Amino acid sequence: MNLIITMFQYPFIQRALIVGVLVSLCAALLGVCLVLKHYSMIGDGLSHVSFGALSVAVALGVSPLWISIPIVIIASFCLLRIRENAHMKNDAAIAVVSSSALAIGITVTALTDVSSYMFGSILVMNEQDVMISIVLCVIVLALFILFYSRIFSITFDENFSKASGIPVGRFNALLSVLTAVTITLGMRMMGAMLISSLIIFPALIAMRLQRSFSGVIIAAAITAVIDFLLGLVISFLLSTPTGASIVLVNLCVLLIVTAIQKIRGK
Repeated sequence: MNLIITMFQYPFIQRALIVGVLVSLCAALLGVCLVLKHYSMIGDGLSHVSFGALSVAVALGVSPLWISIPIVIIASFCLLRIRENAHMKNDAAIAVVSSSALAIGITVTALTDVSSYMFGSILVMNEQDVMISIVLCVIVLALFILFYSRIFSITFDENFSKASGIPVGRFNALLSVLTAVTITLGMRMMGAMLISSLIIFPALIAMRLQRSFSGVIIAAAITAVIDFLLGLVISFLLSTPTGASIVLVNLCVLLIVTAIQKIRGK
């Protein structure tokens, strides 16, 4: 217990704690909508775009965060437009964007060291990340609180929402922007290879615990925060990678919940 208390006295752990909790919360809330809309792999695609943008920014010696966020937002709009126009299937579009951006990032790694962005590191968290995370979390929470009924309608039936006069395009665009920023911030801690787990795992776990949309959202948020905290503590105590530890905790919780469901079903 003393070791855990000591752990949170380190400034880099404190920054990682704030950013991690807020990003996990945002990713879980957005993830519920994305998973239910069968668009969950956008997290994987955008993380690779962010990795490519961050790699280029580092190689050019400019601020990685302010270069990657606009590029990832543009990529999210492109994927959204492709999805709406049905010129290419969702998975194919994400695969094209993801592999292309990852190729650019890997090519740039020959010029500079960006391994921390590939696999994640809590050491790269700074005050700027904390401030952006706070603003992002406030926006996401306000969106879900103020426009809950509209988000519910758009998530389950976009055609009905359009017929009801809800600006579906604007809401989808806003969700894309928030997802892009969440992915970019979270990738610095989780890494490009693992950030999509923050979107997918909490939503899947919550769907096995709750049946209502509001229940799933609340369960996903609570699950995401608890799993992050457990992963962060385990990472510190066992000296394991933070991102991988968080993913493994999520995986264990999902397996346990699934097993309990099967036992009860029998």
